[in-house]
Amino acid sequence: MSRTSSTRRAAYVAVVLFGIVSLLGDTVYEGARGLVPDYLYFLGASALVVGLAGGLGEFLGYAVRLLSGEMADRTRAYWLFIFLGYGLIVTIPMLGFASTWELAVILVVLERLGKGLRAPSRDTVLSVVSKELGPGRAFGIHELLDQVGAVLGPFIVAVMLLATANNYQQTFLVLGIPFLMLVAALGITYSRIGSMRPESIRPSEPQGAPETPKQLGESFYVYTLAVLLNTAGLVPASLILFRASTVLQPEDLVWLVPIIYVTIQAVDGVVAPVSGLAFDKYGLKVLMVPFVFSVFPPLFLSSGAQLTELFVAAALFGLVLGMQESTYRAAVSKFAPTASRGRAYGIFNTAYGVAFLVAGFVYGVFIDYNIPLVIVLAFVIVMQALAVAVLSQVHDRHAVQAEEGTTGEQSSGPSIN
Repeated sequence: MSRTSSTRRAAYVAVVLFGIVSLLGDTVYEGARGLVPDYLYFLGASALVVGLAGGLGEFLGYAVRLLSGEMADRTRAYWLFIFLGYGLIVTIPMLGFASTWELAVILVVLERLGKGLRAPSRDTVLSVVSKELGPGRAFGIHELLDQVGAVLGPFIVAVMLLATANNYQQTFLVLGIPFLMLVAALGITYSRIGSMRPESIRPSEPQGAPETPKQLGESFYVYTLAVLLNTAGLVPASLILFRASTVLQPEDLVWLVPIIYVTIQAVDGVVAPVSGLAFDKYGLKVLMVPFVFSVFPPLFLSSGAQLTELFVAAALFGLVLGMQESTYRAAVSKFAPTASRGRAYGIFNTAYGVAFLVAGFVYGVFIDYNIPLVIVLAFVIVMQALAVAVLSQVHDRHAVQAEEGTTGEQSSGPSIN
């Protein structure tokens, strides 16, 4: 076997191992996310509370990545952050003991903080060990495996709700089983590739001479702003599910709420690898697709929405989410030198979290106060038009070239034109 073939095989192994860990993690926390909006509604929360709870969790979970990404780059303690982050998923089975929506929100936020601790380190290691595959392909494969768990988790929750006559405690506790499997899988992954040290994560870097973090160029920040605007204008999944909870009463139909979430994750899983490959081939212009499709999910959540409209909104949201999860993250590697990639993912994800918080608040108000559809439509169109306008200014600067002596900048015009 040639050296190149061996390297590519090792890259595939690394991507698949991380994918299995994420699969099990998603089984736990995505299973819970398919139920949490309904659980909060059951505990007496309004749409605004659900929107803010989801937005706050995403914001804090993403904002902490700014710190954890910077610390990971400086300390090279990537695996410490990965283990700590996945460990906090233990808060999900504990949700069954939450008797108030305030306590439930705290547990959900703690799980999101765990993701904030692990994500920059995981994405940094994944982006480097998979260089032979291309970032779009690598993140697409990872997202595909990730989505297997994201579909399996809500499906397990739906089955448990049916089997236990809507017993939330037992349903959340069952998610402790895949959590234990996650711990085992993470241990196996570490045993296979955890021997990585700074010199093996960055093979071109001489031992004893750490690579100096480089400046992030203007294009990185412009790209991040475009994603912020796009996400702030997209209705959160938590509020799609909240609307479903208000529609699918009486309680014997509550099990359909996580099934709607399964729809989101199933579409996400199909779209992610395809969009990842498209990104590798066509670059940033691919991002115009999720920006445009982000206009449609909110239009199916009017006060008169029925089950069919909810499933359509979920499918359209899943399409956008699938492209976000694979191409949005992959694009960061085009603008950020490897030595600064943890910090770049931290900054990018903080902005991403701010967008979720804004979206949760705005759409929570829209639902609670039955804001006319024409106003909702105006907000959505303005936000996505701004996002497209900003994205059109981004230069496709390949930061991977920074490792060859450049800063990831290039003088050519916008690649999406």
